[in-house]
Amino acid sequence: QAQLVESGGGLVQPGGSLRLSCAASENIFRLNTMGWYRQAPGKQRELVATISNGGDRTSYVDSVKGRFTISRDNAKYTVYLQMNSLKPEDTGVYYCNSETATGKVYWAKGTLVTVFS
Repeated sequence: QAQLVESGGGLVQPGGSLRLSCAASENIFRLNTMGWYRQAPGKQRELVATISNGGDRTSYVDSVKGRFTISRDNAKYTVYLQMNSLKPEDTGVYYCNSETATGKVYWAKGTLVTVFS
């Protein structure tokens, strides 16, 4: 059964850090590209970062480059998003996803990140 379970969201002040984790079932992790998306209030969901199945290729939306780091532990079937120097505009619901080579996508339920003064 395909499953993605996130953890690590919460409240943080500007400049602070959070680490999001997403534990996946083996059948949708090992060979798949993993990604993090976010959706701010009143806005469309946007891609934040992706990582290839081998972990050797990553990509980031420009607004988080230099602040966020995506990584994966293939032994634990887990992908992470380390978020540093957080800004209020980083506030939103963060979603982990898994995409197969054929384009099939699986989504987690989302975890809320709130950056406030």
